[in-house]
Amino acid sequence: MDTDHLTDIWGRVFGTQPAPSIWLVIVTAVLALGAVVPHTAWRLSRNAVTIAHEGGHGLIALLTGRRLDGIRLHSDTSGLTVSRGKPTGLGMVLTAAAGYIAPSLLGLAGAALLAAGHITALLWGATALLLAMLIMIRNAYGVLTVVLSGAAFLLVSWLTTADVQAAFAYAVVWFLLLGGVRPPFEVQGKRRGGGAVDSDPDQLARLTHVPAAVWLGLFHVVTLCSLIGGGRWMLGL
Repeated sequence: MDTDHLTDIWGRVFGTQPAPSIWLVIVTAVLALGAVVPHTAWRLSRNAVTIAHEGGHGLIALLTGRRLDGIRLHSDTSGLTVSRGKPTGLGMVLTAAAGYIAPSLLGLAGAALLAAGHITALLWGATALLLAMLIMIRNAYGVLTVVLSGAAFLLVSWLTTADVQAAFAYAVVWFLLLGGVRPPFEVQGKRRGGGAVDSDPDQLARLTHVPAAVWLGLFHVVTLCSLIGGGRWMLGL
């Protein structure tokens, strides 16, 4: 591969692309909302949120010095991340807290990239994250889900026009921001009904002696603020 070709790839990935029309931004937001609000659509689309949720657990586990044993993604949209290390302490708390806020924070980071015009960089970055996560997946359904997701990002970033890339990227970021808001409300409802006794907020309550309701409140604040902030960036407000 010659230098000119490498330079062309570098410029394509890390250069900036023109901002799409405001109508495309609005339409992709509506499409993302349609994937999050209806129960039937959410049963399928929630798999993508689970990838981000479990990926958040795994990434923070590694960053805090824990040993990541593996990640499992299930067809009922649940997941499990297993790490080894000290069962208490800051590292364990941060790892447990990362899941419910990871989709929203990824969406916020994506919104920042889109606002700066780095559409292709976002698509390639997402592909790289999914590839890294694939190494730690420990079940067939999880492998299939991550491979299909990564393939979608790679094919769109490599084979489609700038307009299609922009539409796909904005739809994905809107989905992460909107989809990140729903799971904390879901687990709150399950806890109110006496279920989800081993949920992340309950684990955090046992680790920190801070009520699970406080942790849920934190998740709500982070996810809603990410939606507001990321939405403003993408809409140019």
